[in-house]
Amino acid sequence: MTDASQLSTELNLDLSHLQAELARIDAFIRREVRRWQAAGQNPADHFRGLHLTDTDADRLLARPFASGWGQTAALAPAETAAFDRAEAEATAQINAVLAQAQALGYVTRWRHLADAFQLDRFERDTLLICLAPALDLRYERLYGYLQDDVTRKQPRVDLVLNLLCNPGPGRLLQLARFAGTSPLFKYSLLQQNAAAESQLSQTLIVDNTIVRWLLGTYQPHAKLGRHARLFQPRPVDRTELEQTQADIADILSHKPVLVFYGPDRLRQEEAAKSLVNFAGRSLLLVNMAGVIADGVTAADALRLALRDARLVNAVPGLTGWDECLADGQLAPELLAELCAHPDAVLVLGNAVWQAEGVSRERRLHWLEFPMPAYADRKLVWEYYLGNAVSNLDDIAGQFTLTTGQIRDIVATAKDKANQQRRPLNSQDLFAAARVHSSSRLAKLARKIEPRYSWADIILPEDQIAILQELVATVRVRPKVLEEWQVGRKLASNAGVTVLFAGPPGTGKTMAAEVIAAELGLDLYKIDLSAVVSKYVGETEKNLARIFDEAERSNAILFFDEADALFGKRSEVRDAHDRYANIEISYLLQRMDAYNGVTILATNLRANLDEAFTRRLQFAVDFPFPEQAEVRLRIWQALFPPTVPQGPNIDFPLIAHRFKLAGGNIRNVIVSAAHLAAADGGQVTMDHMLHGLRRELQKMGRLVDDKELQR
Repeated sequence: MTDASQLSTELNLDLSHLQAELARIDAFIRREVRRWQAAGQNPADHFRGLHLTDTDADRLLARPFASGWGQTAALAPAETAAFDRAEAEATAQINAVLAQAQALGYVTRWRHLADAFQLDRFERDTLLICLAPALDLRYERLYGYLQDDVTRKQPRVDLVLNLLCNPGPGRLLQLARFAGTSPLFKYSLLQQNAAAESQLSQTLIVDNTIVRWLLGTYQPHAKLGRHARLFQPRPVDRTELEQTQADIADILSHKPVLVFYGPDRLRQEEAAKSLVNFAGRSLLLVNMAGVIADGVTAADALRLALRDARLVNAVPGLTGWDECLADGQLAPELLAELCAHPDAVLVLGNAVWQAEGVSRERRLHWLEFPMPAYADRKLVWEYYLGNAVSNLDDIAGQFTLTTGQIRDIVATAKDKANQQRRPLNSQDLFAAARVHSSSRLAKLARKIEPRYSWADIILPEDQIAILQELVATVRVRPKVLEEWQVGRKLASNAGVTVLFAGPPGTGKTMAAEVIAAELGLDLYKIDLSAVVSKYVGETEKNLARIFDEAERSNAILFFDEADALFGKRSEVRDAHDRYANIEISYLLQRMDAYNGVTILATNLRANLDEAFTRRLQFAVDFPFPEQAEVRLRIWQALFPPTVPQGPNIDFPLIAHRFKLAGGNIRNVIVSAAHLAAADGGQVTMDHMLHGLRRELQKMGRLVDDKELQR
């Protein structure tokens, strides 16, 4: 039998079973209609129920306690026997359909629903009575007739009791079936009109999800909406996986509560899909965070998710579980709901939470999904890229990303390459990785776009060598720490901490830009005015926000002019000194824990104590350019070749006469360029000397006009 024909056969069995069940309810309705007619109700009266005559009032007074209109009239034995035969025939048809389904190894949807929610005969009949108007509109008019009100098209509790119970006070004992703790309402199979004055007048409406599912399709409960996805099992083709499939099916048969935690959400979802699919089961993924964001309480969201999973015979997978937590703990009522579910449950979130406040036999099984290691990240890149890009070592090593982030980055990079109608390259991947990594860090720090390369920075050879060693360290640290396992004992994390020390304008920021450009990482300069606070504890909070976001951003943190924050820890003489030392200690702690690159720039290296510098992996001194030859190289490197240059500019003379750092030289060139643009469009020696005069005045140095003459 093909899949299509099997599906058609199963759907026909579902409809036949439902039709037979409703035929049994029809026998009850026909009997009640006949009783109403025997009691003198006129079905031809179109205004019946909209007015009350004196005769009707007398009949109401004469009617016995706890009985309906029709229950006051006695039917002839032949009529009663006919209704009993109709009920028996419908029951026989129900049994015939169930036998046919059993022969095919199939459980009809109505049978599954009744078994899954443990509905007894009364509860099943109540649900069928409420279901009938959703399947055939003639029941609306029949219910209006039997409720003596043509405007009431849905059954009330009183009508259900009239159809299913004998008259008399004993039927009132069945009102407990309509309490919120009964299966019909606990699992939201039925809904009541809460505005009704009494329980008997409560209108009962079947959940549309139940109707759609009985008719062959699944539509999540309205409160779950777009946040619920049902995954049907797919066949596993490889025969060598049969034992694995059997083992997983055995695991799920013990109905565990599996708790997946960690930052890699996509791997969690894929693992959940694979696990359930190997067992040959369906998986219902419900995004709890999305449901709760729509205004549904966590308790209602959980109950409905577990209800729908039970309805469609699927294993529930509850993603976004962190939204159900409060201070790292799960409310006891939510834990009790999880443990009461009669099937396996998968809980997917980021945080580890405490299971407290409930006496339970159900065990929780915890599985961690951390950030993928370097080797795993490389495999994920290869999976999504195929052979599109050959060398993935750098991007896999420099960006600590989840599986979902890598998937999205590859898609973004392919979009860009396709838009420009060219093959995908590694630059596309780096650009996309930066975009997907640093979405929120810009709110806490200033992003710097790298403008310089190795050719632009003028430093002694040893300093250049240290910077190049730094870049190499960042590139190979995944191999050293993970593949060579150096990180097991000798290194606590994959972070790289660097100190840049030197006078202002000696190239510290430029060096940071060169490193960022070489590594393809974003560079963020930390604004200390937004970090340091006079209030106790606020500085630590600000630093925590920066480092927390940096962990997700794969960025280089550049603390410029950091003397105020990273100064030498002082002897504690008062409370202010004690809290200042706490701030510095907290910074050291976060730097140790951060797996990225942290650069500290200071003008006075002496302000850092030995304990601080011992934790730094690299220290680079940026000397003032004392030699004229070094200053000449800076002048020549910084002067843009695109700027019109007059023939009389004597860079060797300027470099020899004026001892300026690179930052001051840059300012002079910018000032001269503006002067030239307003005065003929070519930079001359006069423009350069004028720019030198202004820079020296700004620095507070005496300006000797003779010195400025050629």
